[in-house]
Amino acid sequence: MTDQNTTASPANPNKRNTILLRIGALVLVILLSVFVWWFFSGRWHSSTDDAYIGGNVVAVMPLTGGSVVSINADTTQAVTEGQLLVQLDDSDARLQLDSAEAALAAAVREVRGLYAINRGNLPLIAQRRADLARAQAELARSDAALAQAEAEFKRRETLVKENFISAENLQIAQTTRDAARAQRDAALSAIQASSAAIDQSVDQASVSSARVDNTSLENHPNVRTAAVRVREAALALARTRVIAPVSGQVAKRSVQIGERVKPGDSLMALVPLEKVWLDANFKETQLRDVRIGQAVTVTSDFYGGSVIFHGRVIGLAPGTGSAFALLPAQNATGNWVKIVQRLPVRIALDVKELQEHPLRIGLSMDATIDTHDRTGAALTMLPNATAIASTSIYAQDIKAADARVAQIIADNLGRK
Repeated sequence: MTDQNTTASPANPNKRNTILLRIGALVLVILLSVFVWWFFSGRWHSSTDDAYIGGNVVAVMPLTGGSVVSINADTTQAVTEGQLLVQLDDSDARLQLDSAEAALAAAVREVRGLYAINRGNLPLIAQRRADLARAQAELARSDAALAQAEAEFKRRETLVKENFISAENLQIAQTTRDAARAQRDAALSAIQASSAAIDQSVDQASVSSARVDNTSLENHPNVRTAAVRVREAALALARTRVIAPVSGQVAKRSVQIGERVKPGDSLMALVPLEKVWLDANFKETQLRDVRIGQAVTVTSDFYGGSVIFHGRVIGLAPGTGSAFALLPAQNATGNWVKIVQRLPVRIALDVKELQEHPLRIGLSMDATIDTHDRTGAALTMLPNATAIASTSIYAQDIKAADARVAQIIADNLGRK
């Protein structure tokens, strides 16, 4: 027994040394592999699993008050831009629009009358001036007749004194002279009356002209004021139809049939899933080489690692998450422990890939930024010259109101 133990003992150290060498070689290979990975790949990438899908949550709110009479979309349903979502009771709005349209038609006809009066004043003034010219001519003729009658009367008066003619002939000449004088007085009165009529017509023409000067019927203040009332009423009627400002999925529907809503109430929300983005929270120690425009590969817990999304860095937040917290940390007081902060990085995702594999807001993601290309800017320096989001659906309402106003004016112009 002693001989066997003595014989086996020299082999144990050799075996142990072999095992230790193998373990050391394995550790060395692992360390070398890690170094090679870091040198060729790891140092050129920044990764985080603290990343979540973000997106626009568009609140659907009425622009006018009223009672809900129908709901045309529910949570999880897809809607398109301009689609009717909620209909409010429009009885009052229709009555107001009818009243405004009648007022506009009356205003157009009234202004047509003003233009007609203004056009009629010019011929009237011309007629008054013609009457004055006739009265002046009659006065001239009366003056001549009176002068002749005066001369005849004086001649006959001399003859009567010399007894060449009878007193009866003198009386006839006197009667003729008095008649000529009365006719002259009448002609003078006619001139005064014609002059007064001209002054009156000119004053009336000035008043009428002041009501329509430098404007057309369509742009007359009375017509424009009435047209504004029609547009307001038409918009109020159109706004009883609550429509989708964007295309997307319906979320958080809270409105109910018969509910009385007012402007600003949140009825539901729309989420355009084709325009989502990724907010990845990287440690501040990982962002030294991150630049705008760098490529990003993203995987989701929702689809697993088999589906890879591609994106690019579009910006870094101007502050850490804690800096914008509701209750920011106050490190100047109490015991302070340094904590590595995280900075949100905004990443745009490929639209085609989102169409093939839709993502939802709030999903957890893993993001890896390729930092090989470090020529980009660390911060966005230039302002965005275009709108990041827009809709034209509300412009259609005012266009329809303008068309309605134009039709009412055309119908009441009286033109054939």
